[in-house]
Amino acid sequence: MNLDGSAQDPEEREGSSVCVGREDDIKKSERMTAVVHDREVVIFYHRGEYHAMDIRCYHSGGPLHLGDIEDFDGRPCIVCPWHKYKITLATGESLYQSINPKDPSAKPKWCSKGIKQRIHTVTVDNGNIYVTLSNEPFKCDSDFYATGDFKVIKSSS
Repeated sequence: MNLDGSAQDPEEREGSSVCVGREDDIKKSERMTAVVHDREVVIFYHRGEYHAMDIRCYHSGGPLHLGDIEDFDGRPCIVCPWHKYKITLATGESLYQSINPKDPSAKPKWCSKGIKQRIHTVTVDNGNIYVTLSNEPFKCDSDFYATGDFKVIKSSS
């Protein structure tokens, strides 16, 4: 409901920003979890930047908020604590190492599996942290664990 008592359009509601906490709090812990419009997200503060993504790993639903942040090929990634999948904080791409089997002297190089983890927008206003859910129309692998039967937080409706 809006302040005037009228019903709010569900699409408008899902596209709106939600205050998830204070800037001072996340800077101390470097991460926090929140529920934004019935979707669980994790927000990271890393090297002066904020990043938000679905809290469950796209691969098998692992708890990304418990993972370590490491650099791979110059890109900060969250490493899923369950199966060590590497997901870039900035884009949600999954990274893996590849090697040319026909070249025994070749060094492994980092490659992308594409965007697998849904990334959300973080903004800061007057010391408050806001998250706006992604409205990108493509199907993202992490949607499987963020919606439907595998969703951890169940809607009260």
